[in-house]
Amino acid sequence: MRFFVLTVIMLLSAALSLFVGVADISMADIIGRDMDKLALITISRIPRTAALLLAGVGMSVSGVIMQQMTQNKFVAPTTAGTLEAAKMGLLIFLLFVPAAGTAMKMLLAFLFTFLASILFLAIVRKIRFRNVVFVPLVGLMFGGIIGSVTTLIAVRMNIVQDSNAWMMGDFSGILQGRYELIYLSLPAIAVTYLYASKFTVIGMGEEFSRNLGLNYRAVMNIGLFCVSLTVSAVVITAGAIPFLGLIVPNVVSLLFGDNLKKTLPYVALSGAIFLLLCDIAGRVVIYPYEIPIGVSVSIIGAVIFLVMLLWKK
Repeated sequence: MRFFVLTVIMLLSAALSLFVGVADISMADIIGRDMDKLALITISRIPRTAALLLAGVGMSVSGVIMQQMTQNKFVAPTTAGTLEAAKMGLLIFLLFVPAAGTAMKMLLAFLFTFLASILFLAIVRKIRFRNVVFVPLVGLMFGGIIGSVTTLIAVRMNIVQDSNAWMMGDFSGILQGRYELIYLSLPAIAVTYLYASKFTVIGMGEEFSRNLGLNYRAVMNIGLFCVSLTVSAVVITAGAIPFLGLIVPNVVSLLFGDNLKKTLPYVALSGAIFLLLCDIAGRVVIYPYEIPIGVSVSIIGAVIFLVMLLWKK
């Protein structure tokens, strides 16, 4: 019943997203086959809504994986340096191989994200006392270091404005033919669902996992691969979307429990709904102008994150 309710809400939110914007489009235009309005929906509104759905699902699921791997509810791409690593990969692409095409851009973003995730997990394993707040704070410092190095390089190359633009999530520029790369997150999401039980086990610790006969290192690498692929695809397509992978999994965990196999569909649907609603709000609040979704998600996500920190103490 819960799954059905969330699915209906997601579909209604997606339908609303198709009709909210500067251009006034109604069902009568679609039924009456207004070619200009149909072209606008096909070229802009449908790709944007599809990208929002995939980004919401992908970033939320990535947050779940990272929380299981670190055994910490406050770890996510936002608090582990993952987004900053993807940004550095894009900067290296722009500086050294700008004519190499989208495949090379994706590869570099993926490699930097994957390596940064491995390094972050190595740092976490060295922490003797893994306080629930201390681990994400270390992640924030780690991400700050990566971001500072990226900014320094951008300053030297006089491309700071372009560099900052990558990290501001914005779906207003999503058009047909310019968002399809985000579909690479679908295989990662599918693998995550297939390995959900194993991710739950490794969330109980390395020794416990080995006692159950689970290849701890292999499952960790699969999780890192899924997170890196998803985050890279989302950042390249629409920029960074902070706090999404942190907030949604925790809220779902509070409402439905910690059985990942059971709650993963709820996480995916909730992430898509949350991102759609934030995007719709950003288009309506200062109409006919638009607030980038990175800003709206940051404001709402930061407030929820602080409330959770104070609540869980």
